[in-house]
Amino acid sequence: MRTLIKDKAIEVIRAITPLIAVVILMQVFLVKAPAGTFMQFLISALMVIAGMTLFLLGIEVGILNAGKTVGTGLAGRRSVWLIIAVAFLIGFAVAIAEPAVIVLSQQADTISQGAIPGNLLMYVIGLGLAFFGVMAMMRIILGFPIAYILALSYAIVIILSFFTPTDFIALAFDSGSVSAGALAAPIIISLGIGLSSVLSGRSALSDGFGLVGLASVGPIIAVMIMGIILH
Repeated sequence: MRTLIKDKAIEVIRAITPLIAVVILMQVFLVKAPAGTFMQFLISALMVIAGMTLFLLGIEVGILNAGKTVGTGLAGRRSVWLIIAVAFLIGFAVAIAEPAVIVLSQQADTISQGAIPGNLLMYVIGLGLAFFGVMAMMRIILGFPIAYILALSYAIVIILSFFTPTDFIALAFDSGSVSAGALAAPIIISLGIGLSSVLSGRSALSDGFGLVGLASVGPIIAVMIMGIILH
């Protein structure tokens, strides 16, 4: 465990260091922010490193293994309706728990002055991810080519874009990107890999990946529909 913690800490430090270095250089040569503000940034950077280390450690030790176990167990039950129900609930739960989704919802509520309720946006994103998460799981079970589903999904996005208010188009695409973040992505991937690994004649590599890209289309379509309804 100590080796794993050390490896994750080094990984996070390598990822964060360039950002810290850029801010320090800007502070020295360009910005000249107050010393108190700069110290707050440095302390916050250390907190981010510690938090991300624990977060990534938790994902690798617990969430990834749990997702694979759930996916394998669902396949063993041989109940399509159970797979649909569990995939929908997990997709909705991880979407509304995703930190980036929460931030986006709060910012949309603040900037629109309540015209786009934050809770409503968060739940709409959750429903969109949940619905397409179910589609992703069903694609694995049925062996349907992902290219066809993606083509149809983005065709729907393009058609909806002609009827969706401009502000909601931008918000919809941001919703799609933030919904498949650091929490949702590993759960969806591990669930798909666990499901495909026990199906005979199937490849966990081809079936277990592409799920996040497919699931993230759901929030785009859902937010576009919300925009059409609200306006």
